[in-house]
Amino acid sequence: MEENEKNRAGRNRTIVLAEEEKERLSQNLIIVGDSPVKPENDMSANAQFDYLDKTINSDLLTALPLLPDSFADLIIIDPPYNLTKNFGGKIFNERKDDAYEEYLETWFPQVCCKLKPNGSLYMCGDWKCTAALQRVIEKELTILNRITWQREKGRGAKANWKNGMEDIWFAVKNPADYYFNLDAVKIKRRVIAPYREGGKGGKPKDWEETDDGNFRLTCPSNFWDDISVPFWSMPENTDHPTQKPEKLYAKLILASSKPGDVVFDPFLGSGTASVVAKKLGRHWCGIELSEEYCLLAEKRLEMSDTEKSIQGYKDGVFWERNTASLQKKN
Repeated sequence: MEENEKNRAGRNRTIVLAEEEKERLSQNLIIVGDSPVKPENDMSANAQFDYLDKTINSDLLTALPLLPDSFADLIIIDPPYNLTKNFGGKIFNERKDDAYEEYLETWFPQVCCKLKPNGSLYMCGDWKCTAALQRVIEKELTILNRITWQREKGRGAKANWKNGMEDIWFAVKNPADYYFNLDAVKIKRRVIAPYREGGKGGKPKDWEETDDGNFRLTCPSNFWDDISVPFWSMPENTDHPTQKPEKLYAKLILASSKPGDVVFDPFLGSGTASVVAKKLGRHWCGIELSEEYCLLAEKRLEMSDTEKSIQGYKDGVFWERNTASLQKKN
């Protein structure tokens, strides 16, 4: 049975590619190197090409030299973690810690060259590879913080603690000159013990009283517990094994870029960075080795022309988990 023909539940909203869509969507790709494409789309011999708002189907090290230096305002990287994983038929094999760090060194400095002098970079990892990520990042950039994302989803372990966390390293080229918009990433939380000015009967202090409950806009911390891993009932879900949520990338993009800025993802996967950048009025550019994932990214970009919402983000604020019914009322 083909991947796209597997049996799925009736309410499954996973995005899949129909055969008749693949040819059409492939016309949108920029092809570099040995990717299976039409010759007229092959950019391997060209020194420059129009990279803005494009999905580049290529090996990373082949495509990077063709992109201009200092073009990206924001870079988001979700590289293969040090785990054996099948990415659409392309296997990344777990290796010894020093070998994994050497792998990172083969491409990370080149990626940093694509960042503007006042740009920001986020890089994702799990507990096994996060130390290597930190060491590699510190050689090129200044680390400002480490975000911990409580993703919850994950297999249990009989002789170890279940892994329910991931790290997101936040780094900049110049700690004296970078963009960060705190107001754009505030979280709307329920107020459990509301405080009133002057005691009972006074005006709410730093919170809002509504018919649906009491809420406060809070400044975000570096611990994120309001974001779910994409799953089969979410309209953004694909079969990519390590897909990041649109809500997570929305926080990174809103905090560290302005409308019209360029967001670059060198490991695009099924397109989350590009899709969220488009929904939020930014330009995008992504590199992905798998043609299948590139086509999924293009399909999602096409779908975003009519579906511009981001689950968990509404009217300029982020909402806690399990508040969908409240969001519809507001």
